[in-house]
Amino acid sequence: MFTLQTTGTFEQDIKKSRFIAFAGPIVSEQAAKDFIADHSDPAANHNCFAWRLGQVYRFSDDGEPSGTGGKPILQAIDGQALDGVAVVVTRWFGGILLGSGGLIRAYGGAAAACLRAMAKTELVARVEARVTCVFSDLALVKSRLAALSDVRIEAETFLATGAEFVVALPEAEAAAIIRMITDMTAGRAIIALKA
Repeated sequence: MFTLQTTGTFEQDIKKSRFIAFAGPIVSEQAAKDFIADHSDPAANHNCFAWRLGQVYRFSDDGEPSGTGGKPILQAIDGQALDGVAVVVTRWFGGILLGSGGLIRAYGGAAAACLRAMAKTELVARVEARVTCVFSDLALVKSRLAALSDVRIEAETFLATGAEFVVALPEAEAAAIIRMITDMTAGRAIIALKA
């Protein structure tokens, strides 16, 4: 699975109707709602959208015939194996009816073209861990964690005897990383995986 790195746009005209697609990454249902509100144009005829966040998804035809706007946009998201993504396709009606098939192709096509052109990042399943270490091990632990490409140091708190880190570890490599920290601190570091 992948997600988008940034927000992007794509525009096309089909039989005098103008379609503009906006796509971007989201991290929550509220972020999806905010993205849709920020990228919808109240002056346009229709603002169809779809978003997916894990198993949760929503889509809307915004007044277009049922199944001709939001569902093709969601299919474009799923067709490119994307997650944590919202897409809004705005239409300004040009006076020529497109029919159901034409609308499906227009909305789905604009969304797919927008998504294809965007930079993507692979989603890595992560687990959260707390690492507590003494001051004498602090620099080494921090530098080793920072050197690992998929490890993120989320928070750092200093204690009387050292520091505590909250780290996001790639799930597939978590056991090896924990073993590495334990070995290099000769067991002095305390590591607890968050349940």
